[in-house]
Amino acid sequence: MSRPARAPLWAQLFRLDPTGPLTIQAQLRAQIVAAIGAGHLLAEEAMPSSRELAQHLAISRNTVVAAYAQLADDGHLVARQRRGYFINPLAMAARPAVASALPLGPALDWGSRFRVRPSLQRNISKVADWERYEYPFIYGQFDPNLFPSAEWRACCQEVLGKGGARTWAQDLFTRDDPELIEELRNKVLPLRGVWAAADEIIVTIGAQQALYLLADLLFDVDTPVGLENPGYPDARNIFSLRTQRLKALPVDAQGLRIGAGLKSCRYVYVTPSHQAPTTVTMPVDRRIELLRRAERDDFLIIEDDYETETTFSGLPNPALKSLDRAGRVIYVGSLSKSFAPGIRLGYIVAPRPLIDELRALRRLNIRHPSAFIQRSIARFVALGHYDLLCRHLVDAHRERARLLAAAVDEFDLDAAHAPVNGGSSVWFQGPAWLDARVLAEAARAEGILIEPGDVYYMGERPPLNRFRLGYSSIPRGRIREGIRRLAATLERLRPA
Repeated sequence: MSRPARAPLWAQLFRLDPTGPLTIQAQLRAQIVAAIGAGHLLAEEAMPSSRELAQHLAISRNTVVAAYAQLADDGHLVARQRRGYFINPLAMAARPAVASALPLGPALDWGSRFRVRPSLQRNISKVADWERYEYPFIYGQFDPNLFPSAEWRACCQEVLGKGGARTWAQDLFTRDDPELIEELRNKVLPLRGVWAAADEIIVTIGAQQALYLLADLLFDVDTPVGLENPGYPDARNIFSLRTQRLKALPVDAQGLRIGAGLKSCRYVYVTPSHQAPTTVTMPVDRRIELLRRAERDDFLIIEDDYETETTFSGLPNPALKSLDRAGRVIYVGSLSKSFAPGIRLGYIVAPRPLIDELRALRRLNIRHPSAFIQRSIARFVALGHYDLLCRHLVDAHRERARLLAAAVDEFDLDAAHAPVNGGSSVWFQGPAWLDARVLAEAARAEGILIEPGDVYYMGERPPLNRFRLGYSSIPRGRIREGIRRLAATLERLRPA
């Protein structure tokens, strides 16, 4: 029996979530182990009886009995006949002793040792507990109700099946899963008008790692690199770790402007299909002109072709690389945006000499992305689940974009936006007096999450009246009310 003084603490010490991914029994076991490791439970301390703990936690007594028995088998608890379960002193042995007899040395000056300080970069800020907000107009998350969990589980189980370990448990060294490469070549890339040989593709942990590898391999401190302004902050921050010569290239209603600033660049990073963050699409004639400039002025283009699967017009826009006849486009794609952000899977399509060096560099970095994830996604694509998911996302996002635009008009939100032709977000320009950072804080207090837009601009004085609303994770039934409340919040901030 546990000590009476401790009894009220059990319900506070163990927090069980019936909706979590683990069973209640597994959660209880994990939390008891964590409590032992943290010192909340002491050596030889008696655990509550199974009946007592079950009452405190409002769970089945059988669940507690099974958890205690498993913990005893694993050596965390000791069962003593007719006395109950106790914390095994041997389970505490791994905890390091405190060398209290030794005097503390001077604190290390870590600041003097850092070569760079990525934590100080201006970056996109995400609310960790966004799911508890009623109106999460945030970008980069997904609606689990749209995810084909059963199909994904079946693909994973198939890969895990008898003999499957031979395909995914081995060290691929510098290689990638051959089935995934073939699915990318034959089913994913052709929709973008891109045709590539197997040795012209490398798999990465998302598009971000693709950009990091390219910067590591191709840039030095003096490499002039052009970026869209506004543009993707992570690309800007990744590139700034390698070069001090980033050039801001202006964007208009048709994407990157083709101007004189391109001439001095050695590389140009561009998002032509859905410009990040404005979402505008670069027309074909401007794409052709950009390719002509690349040949004339001898620069290479890094095309980040994110989120192209969710285009409302039907078929995805042809990639810039599909028009490239001179081999000047390095193509970066991602499956994470349409599939699931947590999967973290991207790829690079480029000439073989570049891919060979990227593989050698990736080997030093992470060796290769999870072979299990690669093979499971290959199965998911091969069985048609990926195409079906993309079609469902297009339908769902088109409807949410329509509801959002209608609510903006209905409640007269004082902010202009471009037509929404795809993707999962809308870019707004508010009145000149607006500081979107202030609006975001005021909206958050009302249960509304939005993204201020200043972080997408280079320079020390970015415009402050831009903001972005994502609609991939907010339920369609909450969009109208969320916009109504956001419009009311904006009006309350209006200067007298």
